[in-house]
Amino acid sequence: MAHAAPASGVRPPELTGRTRAPDLFSERTHRIAAYATPVVLGLVYGYWAAANRRDGGPITGWNLLFGFVTAAVFAVLWVVVRDLAPRMRRELHALSWGAFSGVAFGFLYSQTGYSILRSCAFGAVIGAGVFFFVFYRYYTREDAEGHRIH
Repeated sequence: MAHAAPASGVRPPELTGRTRAPDLFSERTHRIAAYATPVVLGLVYGYWAAANRRDGGPITGWNLLFGFVTAAVFAVLWVVVRDLAPRMRRELHALSWGAFSGVAFGFLYSQTGYSILRSCAFGAVIGAGVFFFVFYRYYTREDAEGHRIH
């Protein structure tokens, strides 16, 4: 019976203990992305909120101010959740991202002119969906004590 010979001297990942993909970016790139991501997402969110608020009307100074203030608040809250959530247990970690996304969506929806009850209901549905997806992700990647599995 014939057996295939290994093509190279590289050991498979299960024998080396290394199962993660290699990091392609430098530490500097990750540091830049840590600052750029909330700024870019905040600007997109602020523009979206300002566009919803003006409802196709003219762009005014107050509309620009509203967009930039909304962008700043979103970016700051994103950084707070991003930095504090990983230190929490998986339930609170998922709850913090669910609450953040639900409130963010509900606020955007409220700028369209619909009732606050409808905005809260849609925000709660989005927040619950994010909570369940994120909880499942963390639940499948942590051991029983809450330590991340690498």
